[in-house]
Amino acid sequence: MKAAVLKEFGRPLSVEEVAEPMPGTGEVVVDVVAAPVLHYTAEVVSGARRYLLGLPAILGAGAVGRVRSAGPDATKLRPGDWVRCDPAVRSRDDAVTPDVVLQGLTARGDGGLALQRHFRNGGFAERIMVPTENAAPLGEIDEADAGRWAALGICLVPYGGLLDGGLQPGETVLVSGATGTYGGAAVAVALAMGAGRVIAPGRNRAALADLEQRFGRRVRTVVSGGSEDEDRAAMLSVAGPVDLVLDLLPPSASAAAARAAAMSVREFGRVVLMGGVGEDIALPYPWLMLNSVTVRGRWMYPRDAVPKLIALARCGLLDLAQFEVDEFALSAVGEAVQHAAEAGGRFRLTVVRP
Repeated sequence: MKAAVLKEFGRPLSVEEVAEPMPGTGEVVVDVVAAPVLHYTAEVVSGARRYLLGLPAILGAGAVGRVRSAGPDATKLRPGDWVRCDPAVRSRDDAVTPDVVLQGLTARGDGGLALQRHFRNGGFAERIMVPTENAAPLGEIDEADAGRWAALGICLVPYGGLLDGGLQPGETVLVSGATGTYGGAAVAVALAMGAGRVIAPGRNRAALADLEQRFGRRVRTVVSGGSEDEDRAAMLSVAGPVDLVLDLLPPSASAAAARAAAMSVREFGRVVLMGGVGEDIALPYPWLMLNSVTVRGRWMYPRDAVPKLIALARCGLLDLAQFEVDEFALSAVGEAVQHAAEAGGRFRLTVVRP
């Protein structure tokens, strides 16, 4: 089969013939129809991201496709079924703290590297092998829409944080980093889950206006860029009591920006940290204690989030038509990676279609 292989960091992906995946019990082989190209894939290829990825490797975090073959432990999957191949592969010998690898992308720690030796190759290929539990049924879809269904991967990240934060219908959510790729998706997902109001702070006025136009009166935007205290006051002036803060700020953001958003939460409120801020945000001990605030981190999403989000999309609460999809052939994967870096953003997705 053909696949896009990364042989050395700093060198372009090479599209070439590679060995077919050899599945065992507990594994599924899927014919890839659409594989998402993350907007920072170029940084992975160059080595700038310093991801833990043994080479050579086939890149590509996840895929949408049709089941080609399934092992004897699969009782419902059938050849031809549409599935989403989830890249978050977890070890099976520790139910409490499993090791995790993001197939075709990176690993977490030594245990993740050990797991990666088997589940290394991702979706930039004609076929991909995944654990049975990572092939999530989509139901019948139009093949032309496969790229748009690949957008579930963007939505799943904030969905994991909103689930951990215990979002309830009617609550007010503040999305810190709402003008970014994952932050924009967080706004859409929070509304799909029944949020009564979503507060979206940011510096990019055009991006904020786009969110208001897309989602209407349930989204309130706030232009930030003043002092930490001024930004917090501006958020509270439009928000009222904030039940849940979801932080998705990028590594370039300051601790002050993350803290201003976090400290807008009400007494007994919840804060979920999912972004890339590299500094200690130093939340005051007395404020945390006296206001009974819950703060937690979340990396990625729990396994049961995948079928739940698929259900939100299938019933129309989460509208994947919001995403503009640009498609490239596998032979043009280099162009796809460059395009994702230059044209990626809120509700924009680049996919490779082998």
